[in-house]
Amino acid sequence: MRNLFLFFALLTVFVGRSQVLEPVKWSTSVEKIADTEYVLISKATIDSGWHLYSQNVPQDGPIPTTFTFDDSEGQIQLIGNTSEGKGHTVNDPVFEMTIKFFENTAIFKQKINVKGDVSTVQAFVEFMVCDDARCLPPTEVDLEFKLSEATAGVDTLTANTTEKVQKEVSQAIDSSSEKGIWSIFFIAFLSGFAALLTPCVFPMIPMTVSFFTKQSKNKAVGIRNAIIYGISIIAIYVLLGILVSLIFGADALNALSTNVWFNIIFFVLLIIFAVSFLGAFEIMLPNSWANKVDSQADRGGLIGIFFMALALAIVSFSCTGPIVGTLLVEAASGGSQIGPIVGMLGFSLAIALPFALFAAFPGWLNSLPKSGGWLNTVKVVLGFLELALAFKFLSNADLVLQLHWLEREVFIAIWIAIFGALAFYLFGKIQLPHDSPLSHISVGRLSLGLIVLAFTIYMIPGLWGAPLNLISAFPPPQHYSESPYGVGGASAGAHGDIPDGAHLMPPHNILAFNDYDKGLAYAKKVGKPVMIDFTGHACVNCRKMEQNVWVKPNVLEKLKNDVVLISLYVDDKRQLGADDVVESKIKPGKKLKYIGQKWSELQTIKYKTNSQPFYVLMDHSENNLIDPVAYTPDAKVYNKWLETGISNFKK
Repeated sequence: MRNLFLFFALLTVFVGRSQVLEPVKWSTSVEKIADTEYVLISKATIDSGWHLYSQNVPQDGPIPTTFTFDDSEGQIQLIGNTSEGKGHTVNDPVFEMTIKFFENTAIFKQKINVKGDVSTVQAFVEFMVCDDARCLPPTEVDLEFKLSEATAGVDTLTANTTEKVQKEVSQAIDSSSEKGIWSIFFIAFLSGFAALLTPCVFPMIPMTVSFFTKQSKNKAVGIRNAIIYGISIIAIYVLLGILVSLIFGADALNALSTNVWFNIIFFVLLIIFAVSFLGAFEIMLPNSWANKVDSQADRGGLIGIFFMALALAIVSFSCTGPIVGTLLVEAASGGSQIGPIVGMLGFSLAIALPFALFAAFPGWLNSLPKSGGWLNTVKVVLGFLELALAFKFLSNADLVLQLHWLEREVFIAIWIAIFGALAFYLFGKIQLPHDSPLSHISVGRLSLGLIVLAFTIYMIPGLWGAPLNLISAFPPPQHYSESPYGVGGASAGAHGDIPDGAHLMPPHNILAFNDYDKGLAYAKKVGKPVMIDFTGHACVNCRKMEQNVWVKPNVLEKLKNDVVLISLYVDDKRQLGADDVVESKIKPGKKLKYIGQKWSELQTIKYKTNSQPFYVLMDHSENNLIDPVAYTPDAKVYNKWLETGISNFKK
């Protein structure tokens, strides 16, 4: 077949054809990637309708494209094979085989090492081209590569490695983001079950089942109504999540998470929720709302079932409201626009499932435990958890303002007191207003008490500088402390003379700058690449990275020795100097008054993102050495990202 096709190709040229066809034009260029290493680039420009075959063609197929390089009597050494572009791979009907070819343009690259004084490399390429009706005979074209005119290039192998690492990092970040959404859903789902076991909700299950049993003509209708009831509960809460997302939006949610007033307001709100759960008072919606909704529920049909679900949400608000509010605050403070929606979906699903299932299968009610004092115990436990969580928001506000009122030791002491009191409560040593008399402690309550006590004891070493990795997202960072190196600890392995504008980050003495220009100037002086860390005082994921990823030996070594770290806090509320106040480029007419606004605008304009953490590796010309990354909790992936960027800087 191959010989027959060549015969027709020659016949096309010599019989009845006076014109000379040259559907492929070749050009060359050279990139220098090291002192003695170059990349020879051959570019084929192909006329429309024609295609050039790959270097790798199956046996008995068309003539492959083949490059032959002159080694200048051993002074030129080829490194690897000649690479080529992606091209098109099709099942060719003429040759009856799968063949790769190129259309319009094709680029071929050959890496070489030059041993002697060589200014030009000679080569030739043999190739064959076809269109839909004919093929031309094999053609040879001489190529010349002028090394003296080489431009600066990137090592092809390095580029491939960089691309591979960037893909791995991107996949890891996407996976982490997906896990974050699933975490919100899972926590919300568990919170829904916790809300189900409160005095306002649990006793309503038999009442609801009784209603559906009486109203349904047969079992099939009962199951249908129960499903509609469950879907209505989910729809009501998800709608609430959608409203929060639409009102704020992703950008606003991210900004709110580091806003001082947002954190203070929600600290007060969660304190109110906690005190309510502990029994001081009940948070209730107006009775008139419940009465109006109840009157609609009597209408029957689909509308009546929906209003029954709405009545459940309103009547149980005193128990579910604080949990729903906390979930929405937590989801919103994460900066994800779909976070509140996912949170409400998980919460409502946990609420709806038992109601729908027991309404559909009323016989299961016999397996439920009886209402009693244990329902209030669940409510009180939730109150202690709300109280502990409230101080996280107060801590965020303190961090942003850098007041040092709620430093790490104080925060941990407060949590030890809260969870210690919870342990005493579970052991029956503390009684609260709505508790029933406790004649004995159940096995479940004792087990939970022991877990809380163990957790309380675990936190105690944190007062003396222990990292407490289990709760790294909650307390202030270790450097925001009365004793950054631990009680009685000292700054080990310091850098000696600390450059102007720099400081050592406890407890691992990473040299860091908080000023972009000073950090870049120092990097040029010492000949190291720059790592920009867009971070925030109230950024939870930033603290997770610093305490769980940066501390890994291979990562820590690079941060201390191979890069110059510039940490730019986008929520820094310190005033800019009078000479540094400028007009915003994003919002004309608005003045940038705070240091954090300056760094936030830099990140938004240059990197088209405003979320933290965000890490950039760049050279002294402020060019990226590798694509920036966001929150990357996988230490191995993060280390590979660092390693690749540093390697690219040394090329």
